[in-house]
Amino acid sequence: MRSRFRIAMPMVALATLVVAGEAAAQQQPPQFPNMSFFITSTGGPKGADYGGLAGADAHCQALAEKAGAGAKTWRAYLSTQATGGATAANARDRIGKGPWLNAAGVRIATDVADLHSPHNRIDTENGLAENGRRIPSRLFVVNQHDILTGSLEDGTAPPPDKDMTCGNWTKSGEGAAMVGHHDRMGLRDDAPSKSWNASHPSRGCSADALKSSGGAGLLYCFAAN
Repeated sequence: MRSRFRIAMPMVALATLVVAGEAAAQQQPPQFPNMSFFITSTGGPKGADYGGLAGADAHCQALAEKAGAGAKTWRAYLSTQATGGATAANARDRIGKGPWLNAAGVRIATDVADLHSPHNRIDTENGLAENGRRIPSRLFVVNQHDILTGSLEDGTAPPPDKDMTCGNWTKSGEGAAMVGHHDRMGLRDDAPSKSWNASHPSRGCSADALKSSGGAGLLYCFAAN
C-alpha cells in the first residue's frame, strides 16, 4: 500500500501541473506581433474622457502590449481643436506613414492618402480588435459601430467654433465628438453614413450618451512606426 501511495503522489502532482499549465495557456490572449492597426476592444472608463491625447495613446499601447504588439509605438486616431489656447492636432498626422495591417494580416491601407480614400478596407469584416475579434456592428445584437475620431473626413481637426472632440478628450458629460462608422453603413445611402471617420457628432461625451447612438468610446489605433 505504501509503495502504491508513493507512486500515486508524484502522478497526482504531475497531473496538477499539467492542468495548471493548460489553464494558464487558455488564459493567454491571442498574440498578433505583426498587427499595425486595430479598433480597441474596450473603451475608457469615462466615455470620451481619455485625459487628452496622451491618455488615448496609452490606451492603445496597453491593448497592443496584451496582443503581443507592444514593441511598436501606437497612436489613437484622434484630432484636437485649437480651443482654449490649445494647438490643433490632426489625426492623419499622428499615425505614421503606413502600411497598416489588422490582426488577420489584411492590409487596411497602404499610406495616409489611401486611408483617407474610398479604397481603405475598414469595414465590419476587417475592422478587427486587438484580440482578433470583430467589433459589433449594427448587424449584431450589441451595436458598437460608432468610433471616436473628432476629425473631418480628410483626417484634420474641425474648426474651433464648435466642440467636436469632447473638450479635446477631457469631457465625460456635456459636449460632442465626431464619430465614424467602422461598418460603413448608416440610415441613409450617402457619404456621411458610410464614413469610417466623420459620420456624425455624438449625443454627448458620457459612456451612456455614446452608447445611445451605437458606440462604446472605442478608438482606431495605428502603429506609427
